[in-house]
This record gives sequence, structure tokens and C-alpha cells, in this order.
Amino acid sequence: MGHDHGLTAGARHRGRLVAVLCLSLSILAIEAVAAWLTSSLALLADAGHVLGDSLGIIMALAAITVAQAGKPGSRRTFGYQRTEVIAAGLNGLMLLVISGFVAYKAIGRIAAPPELDSGLVLIAGAVALAANLTGLMLLRAGSRENLNVRGAYLEVLGDALGSGAVLVSGLLIAAFGWYLADPLASLAIAALIIPRALSLLRDVVEVLMESTPRHVDLDELRDHITSVDGVDDVHDLHVWTITSGMPVMSAHVVVNETVTEMGQAECVLADLRTCLSEHFDVEHSTFQIEPAGHDEVWQHLHH
Repeated sequence: MGHDHGLTAGARHRGRLVAVLCLSLSILAIEAVAAWLTSSLALLADAGHVLGDSLGIIMALAAITVAQAGKPGSRRTFGYQRTEVIAAGLNGLMLLVISGFVAYKAIGRIAAPPELDSGLVLIAGAVALAANLTGLMLLRAGSRENLNVRGAYLEVLGDALGSGAVLVSGLLIAAFGWYLADPLASLAIAALIIPRALSLLRDVVEVLMESTPRHVDLDELRDHITSVDGVDDVHDLHVWTITSGMPVMSAHVVVNETVTEMGQAECVLADLRTCLSEHFDVEHSTFQIEPAGHDEVWQHLHH
């Protein structure tokens, strides 16, 4: 069945995003102080990562709020729903910039890694990892429904992996005095950020390019439409996404000679909308009903 579109997917998970934001800001404070006290680049890199992710969550929350508050009007008939997608795109770009900065600093330290206090690094890494795992549990369900929630989930996942890298580097330094582990962990954190950012940007581009949603098989959709009683054919079939969790569709439907009255056409429309809602989770659909031969007549009139 279709989702409840009275609220966008992002709005349904706003409370959990706020909780994760509080966790992220706590991690940021702990890692920033620990990085200052220990001179650990890995901690600083992860703190920078968390800072970018916190700003991303703030943008996601702001975009969700604007999307809900902005009512459709004559200039923007879908309201401000696309603000969620734009915020997700800015988030992805920010992650790329942060990863580049971290990689640059880490490469500069490889030749002469400084000594640092491994005990404080271990404590900060362990606390950050525990907080990130909590954030992942909070956002797991929403990550399947909304681009911004998914972006936040991927960011927290990257933070968890980054905290793990910090923890491992602290263990290596404590056990073997191998200070090179710190810049190498920083490079690992940067490497974790890049594919997530690119994946998020790819999804944003697909929405902005009005690509067919991945969960919709256009051939299967066409077959379902033509299987409705009274329908002979369908053309000019388009499916795209306004924002995550809000697919829309338009199509020209050719009906056969059994559909001759308005009441019969309304029954066909009701069957079509029910079919799309139940099988493809498309709640917003627009159909143009055409009798057989209409397309040929239209083309003849315009020649």
C-alpha cells in the first residue's frame, strides 16, 4: 500500500533527526577537545567529519520544515518539496570538500607523524563509536524513505567507521608506539566519506533530472495500465519524483469503444489510480483519457 503522504517521509522522522543531531554535536565537542589535547589528526579529521555531518543534519531539518510549511501556490504548484533534494545535494558537496581537506592534511603528516597521547584518543574514539551506533539505530527505518534521512544515516555510518578508525589507531599507538597510524587513519576516514558523498549526489541528480524512480519498472507499469478494463493502450507515460517519497506520474490512456459515457470513464480512472497506488506507491497521478484514433486525428489537425 502507499505511504501516508499527509507528511513527507522526512517530516515523519524529524524527531529522530533532532536526537541524532544532539548526539553528533556531543561527539564533535568530545573529539575536538581530545584532538586539541593530543594533537591527533585522526580525531581532528573525525571531528571535522562530524561537523560537516551536523551541518548536513541541520540543513536536512531546515529543508524538511520549509517543505512542510511552504504551501503550493500559483508559482510553485508543488510547494517547496524540492528544498529537501537541494539540501541533500549541498550536503553531498560539503562531504566532498571535507574529505579533500582531511586527505591533504594527512598526506602532509605521513613523513613525520607527531607523538600523541594514545589513552585519550582511545577514550574519545570509544565514546564516539557508541554514540554513532545509537544514531544508526535511530535513523535506520527513515533511511529507506527519504533522501535527507538517508543522507544523515550515511553520515552517521561514516562517523561510526571513522570512530572505529580512530579507535584502531589509538590501539596501535598504545601497543606498538606506531604514530604513523594516526595520519593513515585520517586517510581512511577521507576514503570513507567520498563514496557516500558521490552516492548521495547521484541520487540528487536523478531526482533533479526527473529520472524514473528505481522502484518503478516502466514496462511493468505499462502492462498494469493496459490490463485495466476499458483500456486499449497508453502513451506519453512519464514517472518522476518531486522529492523523496513523492513519485508522480502522467499518461495518455486510450480507451476502447465500450467507454462511451463520463460515468464509465470515471470508473476507468478510479481503477487506474487504485492500481498505481497499490502496486507502485504512486499517489499523485494524472491521466488524459482518449478514444481510439484520437492521436491520429490530433496529428492530422496540426499538419
